Amino acid sequence: MTLLAVERIKLFSTRSPWWCMALAMVITIGMAAVIAANTDERFPLSVPVSQGFTNFGMVVIMVMAALAVTTEYRFGTIRSTFLAAPDRVRPLLAKTTVVALLSALVGEVIAFGSWGIGRLIKPDADMALNSAAEWRNVAGTGLVFAFAAVLAVAVGILVRQTAAAVAILLVYTMLLENLIGIIPTIGPKIQRWLIGRNSDHFLTAGNESFISEGGGADQPFGPWGSLAYYAAVCVGFLVVALVVAKRRDA
Repeated sequence: MTLLAVERIKLFSTRSPWWCMALAMVITIGMAAVIAANTDERFPLSVPVSQGFTNFGMVVIMVMAALAVTTEYRFGTIRSTFLAAPDRVRPLLAKTTVVALLSALVGEVIAFGSWGIGRLIKPDADMALNSAAEWRNVAGTGLVFAFAAVLAVAVGILVRQTAAAVAILLVYTMLLENLIGIIPTIGPKIQRWLIGRNSDHFLTAGNESFISEGGGADQPFGPWGSLAYYAAVCVGFLVVALVVAKRRDA
């Protein structure tokens, strides 16, 4: 518990997490408000439509998670941390836990905020959470954000430089996964195993009104299986990062 408290203090003592959280909320909920205000009979507002921009908020939170690690390497404070806990694994796990829990909380605020602003702007729209799929679409966002933060922390531990970590996360989440899908023949087969496609499948499966490229019919797992696969990959990267951090110099 002491390590968790220390990591919480370190995280909230800098401005970058506050800016990242505020930016993620403003961008995502703001775009949800713009979309809700411009829906009509041809493009009606629904629960999945209100959640269409959560990935933008997730990218910002992943940057925040990476900064939680790379900032310590940049200013050398990680050496003091490792001197206090020579095994290195415990403080890094504590940092990952704090960042993941915070990311999950922000994800829930973003998801329910986007849903709530839609109901406020268009009170007559069908925005009720009547099915398990609709609840998963909204409430499941926190889980996706949490594991995305775990992956971002792992990348930060591995590369240790802010610019490199942020570049890797942005290129992969916003560019690489989509580019792989356009490769003839093998692209779609590879894409169905990528973590972004599986996290999206977890959130959107069963919501027939959701419109996405490729859909989720060809995914190898059901929604909860996709979440388990997504979580396993993120945690796997963290395990690799912890092994590397334990073996190399700080």
